[in-house]
Amino acid sequence: MGGGSSKEMADTFVVKPQSQHKSTLIFLHGLGDTGQGWSMSFEQLKLQNIKCICPTAPIQPVTLNAGFRMPSWFDIASLSPDADEDAEGIKKASDALKELIASEEKLVSSENIYVGGFSQGGAVALYTAFTIDKPLAGVIGLSTWMPLHKQFDPQAVKMNRDIPVFQAHGTLDPLVPKLWGDITGELLKKITVKHTYKTYPIMHSSCQEEMDDVKSFLESLAKD
Repeated sequence: MGGGSSKEMADTFVVKPQSQHKSTLIFLHGLGDTGQGWSMSFEQLKLQNIKCICPTAPIQPVTLNAGFRMPSWFDIASLSPDADEDAEGIKKASDALKELIASEEKLVSSENIYVGGFSQGGAVALYTAFTIDKPLAGVIGLSTWMPLHKQFDPQAVKMNRDIPVFQAHGTLDPLVPKLWGDITGELLKKITVKHTYKTYPIMHSSCQEEMDDVKSFLESLAKD
């Protein structure tokens, strides 16, 4: 994604629904991870009508890690809230996610496609949901933040206002502090009244309770 094309992604892992395919979740992993682990987590949820697509980011150098190459959706210079952001990389990653959405529209309408992600992947999902020019089913953001928030005007969002959003964060997160989640939550409230924000006593990770809540969120919105 950092290269701007979904064709440049590495392995993509797909979890088929337990029964008839009616909607799709495209979920992006965090920095240095792959889609495989998240696909295993979604497989355990046994979603009835929702297919899950978990792509893997391309390998590229990350400034935060002294230029070490790893799976990354965009570059990160620092974990400081005042650090410069990789605006070009974020927008290219978002464009590639939009390509994935367009490809999945061959099977289901965009109104039946959810986007989501963990940490860096969640940032791409949030940015995409509110800059795309087509309606989506909902958004999931775990341990994440709204990127380019200084440039982001909630009042300028035209598409996907009042879209259902499930946001979650660990209260003990040392990498993406809960404060970032709180600030992101306040911004999201200015876009949608269908915003759910839950916290868990975990660090920069997920837990079974959180995943159960993700399942409940998805299945409550699944169309018959």
